[in-house]
Amino acid sequence: MKIASILENQKIEKRISITPEIAKKYISLGFDVSISENYGSHLGIKDEEYKDLGVTTSNDEKEIINNADIIVQLGLLSDDKNSLLRENQTFIGVLNPYDNKDKIDNLVKKKINTFSLELLPRITRAQSMDILSSQANLAGYKAVVESFANFEKAIPMMMTAAGTIPAAKVLVIGAGVAGLQAIATAKRMGAIVFATDVRMASKEQVESSGGKFLTVEDAENLETEGGYAKEASDDFKKKQEELLSETLKKIDIVVCTALIPGKKAPLIIKEDMINNMRAGSMIYDLAAIQGGNTANTKVDEIVDKNGVKIMGESNILNKLPTSASNLYAKNVFNFVSNLYDKENKKININLEDEIIEKTLIK
Repeated sequence: MKIASILENQKIEKRISITPEIAKKYISLGFDVSISENYGSHLGIKDEEYKDLGVTTSNDEKEIINNADIIVQLGLLSDDKNSLLRENQTFIGVLNPYDNKDKIDNLVKKKINTFSLELLPRITRAQSMDILSSQANLAGYKAVVESFANFEKAIPMMMTAAGTIPAAKVLVIGAGVAGLQAIATAKRMGAIVFATDVRMASKEQVESSGGKFLTVEDAENLETEGGYAKEASDDFKKKQEELLSETLKKIDIVVCTALIPGKKAPLIIKEDMINNMRAGSMIYDLAAIQGGNTANTKVDEIVDKNGVKIMGESNILNKLPTSASNLYAKNVFNFVSNLYDKENKKININLEDEIIEKTLIK
């Protein structure tokens, strides 16, 4: 059985789906592995590292796609390459099915086994495949690093003969995987960290990561069965807005991580709140690509709103492509291993397996 991956569009995606370490594991399972020439060169990985393991490299991406049984990518292929996919091939990636419905429907109509890994269920057996958690961890860390790099004051408290510099105050909005990593990173770098989340269950996690949990009285527990946040009532939103508005006046750096799966990111920081923030403070919006958590977020731009900087990037993981690729490739390998019938050397689409049933686009 043949597994393959081709280069992503380097302008928007620098991560790769098969690292040399993972290529070796696929080969040990009995797969033939094929990749594009210079597949990992932008990450400092030479073709020879793959070839020494028995991987085939080619500059003919059409041939790579045609010969593959399984194709693993970060996202969907370009339209011209999508047209090369054929019946009974298996395509695996992070496909954003809510925004790419028409393209994915076309793959399904062609009877291509199409799996979108962000749909993985939150069960113990799927943890090693959980691409959302592995990538969000890195995103939360990098959001803090980028924020601090663009903040024009010191982060930790410093006592000098000339006086004391107070520690920066950081607010993290959303205490999922990215948010918790942001809290821990900011705390390690010397900031005073606060956090807020609509899920009351996150209070203990916030505090164990080094943050102070902020919430309103009689807070609702807005958590789905899958552990994600859900939309709040109007009354709760009003109370939360009042708390947030007052808190923002005292905060130096805000890291926004609030997302609702399959929907536009919730608008949390409104324009009047930003207008009341101190000049010199800043906001990093990890939800930018899904509409943003602030009223003034613009993708891949630094917006200056009355002295408050607002940042949001389309793909922050392009700034950590090696680490992100290592984790993503492991997640995908674990998913393929679960999908692969080693005894009969074929894909086994067992819809009684919750992992397969939830991720297969039908």
